[in-house]
Amino acid sequence: MASEVREEESLRVKIGEAKNLPPHTVSINAGRNTLCTIKLDREEIFRTQIVEKDLNPFYGEEFSGEIPHKFRYLSFYIYEASQKSNKVLGKVSLRRQELYKYHGKDHWFPLFPADADSEVLGKVHLEIKFDEFLCTDSEPTQGLSIRVVECGDLTVVNGACNPYAVVTLNYKSKHKQEIKRTNVRKKTICPHFDETFFFLLENRGQNHDRNNYNIEHAFKAYISVSLWHDDSLVSREVLGGMFPGSFLGEVKIPLQNLTSGTSHKAWYCLGSREGWKQSNQDLGALRLKISYTSEHVFKSEYYNDLRELLLQSVNTEPVSSSAAAILGDVVESRQDAAQPIMRIFLHHKKLVPFVRALARAEIKLTSDPNTVFRGNTLITKVIDELMKLVGLPCLHEAIKATVDEICTEHLSCEIDPARVKDGENLSDNMKNLKRYVEQVFQSIVHSGLMCPTILCEVFFALKEAAQEYFPDSPLVRYQVVSGFIFLRFFAPAILGPRLFDLRTDTQDMCVNRTLTLVSKALQGLGNLVSSKSLSFGLKEEYMVPLFKSFNDAEHIDGIRMYLDMISSAARANTKSIIIEVPIILKEGFLIKRAQGRKKFGMKNFKRRYFCLTNQHFFYSKSRDDPPLCVISIEDILAVETLQEESFKMKYMFQVVQPQRALYIQATNCVEEKEWLDILMKVCHTNRNRLKVFHPAAFINGHWLCCKVPDQASPGCTPVTGGLSVTDIQVNIDSDREVERIHSLYLSYMEKLEAMQDACASQEVYMGLPETIHQPYIEDTQSCFKTLNQVLTCVISLEQEHMQYCKLKQRNTVIGSIDAPIGDESYTQFPGNTRL
Repeated sequence: MASEVREEESLRVKIGEAKNLPPHTVSINAGRNTLCTIKLDREEIFRTQIVEKDLNPFYGEEFSGEIPHKFRYLSFYIYEASQKSNKVLGKVSLRRQELYKYHGKDHWFPLFPADADSEVLGKVHLEIKFDEFLCTDSEPTQGLSIRVVECGDLTVVNGACNPYAVVTLNYKSKHKQEIKRTNVRKKTICPHFDETFFFLLENRGQNHDRNNYNIEHAFKAYISVSLWHDDSLVSREVLGGMFPGSFLGEVKIPLQNLTSGTSHKAWYCLGSREGWKQSNQDLGALRLKISYTSEHVFKSEYYNDLRELLLQSVNTEPVSSSAAAILGDVVESRQDAAQPIMRIFLHHKKLVPFVRALARAEIKLTSDPNTVFRGNTLITKVIDELMKLVGLPCLHEAIKATVDEICTEHLSCEIDPARVKDGENLSDNMKNLKRYVEQVFQSIVHSGLMCPTILCEVFFALKEAAQEYFPDSPLVRYQVVSGFIFLRFFAPAILGPRLFDLRTDTQDMCVNRTLTLVSKALQGLGNLVSSKSLSFGLKEEYMVPLFKSFNDAEHIDGIRMYLDMISSAARANTKSIIIEVPIILKEGFLIKRAQGRKKFGMKNFKRRYFCLTNQHFFYSKSRDDPPLCVISIEDILAVETLQEESFKMKYMFQVVQPQRALYIQATNCVEEKEWLDILMKVCHTNRNRLKVFHPAAFINGHWLCCKVPDQASPGCTPVTGGLSVTDIQVNIDSDREVERIHSLYLSYMEKLEAMQDACASQEVYMGLPETIHQPYIEDTQSCFKTLNQVLTCVISLEQEHMQYCKLKQRNTVIGSIDAPIGDESYTQFPGNTRL
């Protein structure tokens, strides 16, 4: 069973604010320009925008993504930002197995110093033998042989890692030590040493029992193995000797219970340096909300019962008694439930009827058509997640060009007289802002034909339900759609472009303010369909002159035509007629290796701007430069990771073309996975894609993986499997989504049981509801029946999880490469699976 289980990890972090950061020593009242980063071990995966001149900065940013590999520490660093370099003010470092303590809750974490000797990663493989050796006087003397086999995942120091090991035998009782070291291995974080060192131990005397000789009783000795990065510019005193380099970590092994003739071989996690003490200095605190999940996904048949129960929600009367609606009621954050629910119904082509059922149920409880779908209910969160999943290409096409222009032109658009800086002209700022708003507005209203078909179907269902219950309100057909597409999609994307993949870099305060004003203006324009004037209901008086400068009638007509187009019955039943428009799917800077197209060209590595559209994959020197190489989607035959041994570099992948492969390096593991995911989705739509590939590079006249000298030879390894989908934006793992829902049900078992009790109580005391302080349940009998089915499925599936956890823990070999000594995560294995 264990071989059939997939382990999937994901992380979502809300970085709130910091407080009481240390002030400057020169000026105590002066603030600092700071930013916050997220790191997996020492690998940075996210960076916030800079907050200027504040010792209590509010960041208010969120990161979410899949974690492609195991890690030991999740860390957050507060940097003081400057033009030359960033100085670390403090950090929060959490062990992976402790994350469950803070799951899903806001928590203030104290900041601690980021000492280099405390930030230790990696592991070392050792073999220790204790036996007798013959000395020159022919008397047997006890001895140790210590073999340093290899290391893994060592830390990169200043962009390099040239490791060597220092092996020390320490005699506690005699304050004596012997030191030996390995040779240096260049440019690798996974060095293979395979060097053995011998240590002769002092003889206890002629009357000792050789067979029962024990080092701990004789000398109380221990072995210390430390790893160092060879750097000629730095020298440190290590155990009485001078060794060049930076400390990478160490492990200490007491030599107890090691008898003559035995051999001990195991992996060890490297720890911090002896004598390092954490400072008690008050460096402030950081508020975080961390949600880390480690899921074990079984084969599909394990999820069939729960999956069918969820899909029956479409036909359950009333829908509030359905399994999906009940989950939305019990969870604290409906977003947690909305995403997997939306994905499951979309994958099984039942999303539109499910949305229609939820819409009708919610509208029944609404008396004012102006407030329909304005709350954070299950249906609004489901549609929010759908727009993010399938609507990003349309979003990028409509507003990305203007957002890029705002970020590059850096023009002031401040129109609040109280915030206009000295030297700025209010009239010029108004012109700048109006130009940006008009560009965004026109791009959006002319992008109606690009709206994905599934969104058109959902919007049509919303409009149909609203018109059915509010026949006397002619504007409700526009209000329900406008509230989603403008207020919940376009406006938030402009306000936070990084959250919608519109930008990858951080913006300064001036650009952020411009984006905020454009977002406010777009929300006002979106409200035109339900108000007589643009200035209707505005809280900010300084925005009124901007809205009065627009032509109300013209903008109202444009918005209504656009809303009709994306919610029409014809669009809901036909595919989009525009397929030739290039849509940017992903872009950013990566490192690429020269492809060797020129006969005498150097095959070096260079930083290039890469862009993937629905038609081509190309790169150039910068975003505005012409492409240096363009690869048609039809020519992408395979997309796979590249073995690290090829170039001694991490995070590399390859894009295989008919004539050659393009080798690319990402910045970190998360970025690598994002590029691989989207490129693989594109590749899976290609009918000509390869079935086998070479996992290593062709270097020095042969493939490193199979040693074949013919560069045109077919691959030696099957390509990575995947679903073939017609829509490259939708590739859903139904089993994993059901597993997520199972975990949510499990987390709220007490609420489910309380709801079940409430059903029974309300059925018995139906005549006296005012005496029972319990939640309102629309239909107690159907709700009770569904709850019974949910609990049965959840308990049955959880029993499979418990059985798997026990099997996994029983088969875990302590000291293996997957469970090194010093890493306690394996001891908390069952707890980690139920986060």
